[in-house]
Amino acid sequence: MHAADSATLVATRSPHPPGPSYRTPLPFMWEARPNPLAYALRQVRSYGEVVCIRSWLLPPIFLFTRPEHVRYVLQENNRNYRKGDIVGKMKVVLGEGLFTSDGEFWRRQRRLAQPAFHRQRIQGFAELMTDAADKSLDTWRGRALAGEPIDVMAEMSALTLAVVGRALFGVDLSDRATAVGRNMLVALEELTRRALNPFALPLALPLPSHRRLQRATRELDRVVFEIIEQRRASDGNQADLLAMLMEARDADTGEGMTTQQLRDEVMTFVLAGHETTAVTLAWTFHLLSRNRDVEARVRAEVAEILAGRTPALEDLPRLLLLRRVIEESLRLYPPVGAIERMALAADEIDGYAIPPGASLFLSPYVTHRDPQTWPDPERFDPDRFLPEHAASRHRFAYFPFGAGPRLCIGNEFALMEAQLILAMVLQRFRLEPVPGRAVEEEVRVTLRPKYGVWMIASEASSQV
Repeated sequence: MHAADSATLVATRSPHPPGPSYRTPLPFMWEARPNPLAYALRQVRSYGEVVCIRSWLLPPIFLFTRPEHVRYVLQENNRNYRKGDIVGKMKVVLGEGLFTSDGEFWRRQRRLAQPAFHRQRIQGFAELMTDAADKSLDTWRGRALAGEPIDVMAEMSALTLAVVGRALFGVDLSDRATAVGRNMLVALEELTRRALNPFALPLALPLPSHRRLQRATRELDRVVFEIIEQRRASDGNQADLLAMLMEARDADTGEGMTTQQLRDEVMTFVLAGHETTAVTLAWTFHLLSRNRDVEARVRAEVAEILAGRTPALEDLPRLLLLRRVIEESLRLYPPVGAIERMALAADEIDGYAIPPGASLFLSPYVTHRDPQTWPDPERFDPDRFLPEHAASRHRFAYFPFGAGPRLCIGNEFALMEAQLILAMVLQRFRLEPVPGRAVEEEVRVTLRPKYGVWMIASEASSQV
């Protein structure tokens, strides 16, 4: 992206972007590890829209924040940028799935998986989603009557895991939800710790944290391989994602996926297919509890449009405020708050030289808080997404699911699921925060509420 490529970019720059410099990596790690996204936001507010973080022993880290930067790296010149070292460290659990793989292998896997995420096929899962939500919310009634606190983060995680099991793999994971959820959390915690440590030790060393990660991975593998083997022993009449992946053949070689490739994709979809939607819903309930005027408006919309009945796919185009609530929640708390890329060849972005091997970060969390694009950026305001406001924004100012060819393959699935579940919760319950229970950000691969989102549920009439 040379300066001449865009009239909005500054033509003359100093050769190196501004940013903090550390004599050793330890102070950098001390500052960044508690919340890397908040750290990045502080640097942007201190140094400007392009930041370079330098430290002895570490390669420079570039942080680019403008929508033009996002478009260039993720779309216009995406083939010059591969996934970085942080994602590479996640392969110990996720393997070479769609999230972690690169190059021609990724393009092949994406072609094989894409038909399963065709819009019409995704829309066919709406009733399955509402059935799962109905069963889950039935269990809230007793706790609501007893005034028992509910961790809606944990509840949404179990619910979305049940949905992903049925929709994508044709299996009921509800009886394994607790074990899968627990092991997934352990894996996320340990992967995050390794990802944020540039000097992570080899996993072969028998450290307690390594053993925890290995145990969690073995337990998750057991479930995944069981799903694959059950499918291979079945009559073969299923039409879900796993069936399509097992039957898919490469157009050039005629080869299908190996068992290991199937395992890696299933593991990726178990994580991405439930975790991102669960955290989005948890943050949404938290935000609504702090913005009662918005909650009242969206509750009234749900009551008017649905009149007490279960939401269906055809209702979603009319639940306009509900959709904007989800979009605004994703603006403030994008499930994946930063996207790392590594330059394959030398490049130039916004007048700055990018050497081969440089690490670049694009952060939805940071870009979504740019006051030039998002006035009063910390305020929860779903009306930012009214058509008249959205039309004037740069297309790449908002990218909670990534952008370009690597736009999340399941984004339509996640958005539909989040809208249906949110509508059903608003119909049946009012949620009040539990006093004294803090809700804080924590990066565990995804941007999670650190201590959960504890709330007291009370039954609500479907009419306002």
